[in-house]
Amino acid sequence: MDLKKEIKLSDLIPKRKPGGKSAPKVAAKKKAKAKQDYVGVKVGASQIAAAQVHNNGGSKLVKIAREPLEAGVVVGGEVRDIAALGRALDEFFKKHDLPRKGVRLGIGTNRVGVRVLDVDGIDDEKQLANAVTFKAHEALSIPMDQAVMDYHVVGSHESPGGGVVHRVILAAAYREPIDQFTAAFDAAEIQLDAIDVEAFALLRAVAPQVANADGERTAVVALALGHDRTTLAISDGRVCDFTRVLEWGGSRLDAALARELGVTTEEAAEVKLGLALNSDDPATARTRNTVKHELTTLARELVASLQFYQAQPDSLALSEILVTGGTTRMPGFVEELERLVRARVRPADPLTAVQADGNISARNDLASLTIAIGLGVER
Repeated sequence: MDLKKEIKLSDLIPKRKPGGKSAPKVAAKKKAKAKQDYVGVKVGASQIAAAQVHNNGGSKLVKIAREPLEAGVVVGGEVRDIAALGRALDEFFKKHDLPRKGVRLGIGTNRVGVRVLDVDGIDDEKQLANAVTFKAHEALSIPMDQAVMDYHVVGSHESPGGGVVHRVILAAAYREPIDQFTAAFDAAEIQLDAIDVEAFALLRAVAPQVANADGERTAVVALALGHDRTTLAISDGRVCDFTRVLEWGGSRLDAALARELGVTTEEAAEVKLGLALNSDDPATARTRNTVKHELTTLARELVASLQFYQAQPDSLALSEILVTGGTTRMPGFVEELERLVRARVRPADPLTAVQADGNISARNDLASLTIAIGLGVER
C-alpha cells in the first residue's frame, strides 16, 4: 500500500533540539533509517496519548500511555494555553519515561487541507515543487503566506501524448496552530521529528493491507471519534484522497445527558460510561434515547461527507466504515451508528499495523490510542 509513504509536514516546521535550538535544515530532509523508534503523540481536548513504536522491517508497539489533559488547554485541535500544554507534556513524558527525540505529533482540524493532484509534463524535482505550489493556490482555500505545505508523489503514468503525469497528494495547514504546538513541545524540551495529519495516521493504524486483485476496488473508510471532534479519512487502498473533521465528539453526549438529567457534565460522563445502548432496561430508557438522539447529528454529518466523497469523479464504492475512539466502547454504539447511516460499521483494530505483547494487546482502552499508534508507524 502506498499508505506506507506517509505525508509529513516535517520539512516545513522548525525542527528543534531541546533548549530551543533549531536543527540544520538538511536534518529535516533525511530519510528515515530502516531501524527507527518513533513516539506518536496525539494531543486532544481531554487527553494526551502516546505510542512508542519500534520500526525495523515490521512495526512493534513497545509502550503506550495516556493521561487526562486539563479542559481548555487544547480546543478543537488547537492550543489555547501554550505554557500549560508545555508543562503537561513535560510531566507526561517524565511519568511514562518516553524518549524526547523521534516524536511525531498529529494534527487534525478543518484548518488542514488534503488534496490529490495530477501534474503532467514535468520531470525536474524543483519544477515539480513549483508546479505543486502553483496548483495549491487553486486547490486549497488556505492563503499560501499563512500556510505550511508538504506533498508526496504517490504514482506516475504516461499520458496519451507520451508525457509523464505525476499523481501527488498535497497536505497544507495554517502556520499559526503549527507554531503553537511546536512552541509547547519546545518548552517541554521535546524534539519533534514531524507533524503529521491525523487522518493519515488513522489509516496507517487501521486500514487493512490491500492486495492487487481483479475484483472491484472499494474505499477504505475510517472514523476516529474524539472528545470534541471526529476525524474521517477515506482511502482508495493506496492513498488518503479524502479527509474531513466533523465538529462532533463524545463530549456532545455528556452535554446532552447533563441537560436531560439536570446534572453536571462530569456526572453525565459517569452515567455514559455505564450505559449500554443495546439494553432494554426500562430504567435506562431515558438516557438511551438521549444518546441515540444525539447520535443522529453525527450520522447526518457522516452521511453528508460520504455523499460528498462519492460525488467526486474518481470515488469508489463504500463497503464498510471502520470506527475507533473511546466513545465506540459503549455497548451497542456501533450497531446504533450502523442503523442510522445504513451502511456496515465495525470496530477498527488499533493493532492492525503493529505487533504487541500481551500486556498491551489486553488493554481495553486501545481505541483511545489509535491515532497515536498510527503516528508511530513507519510503513
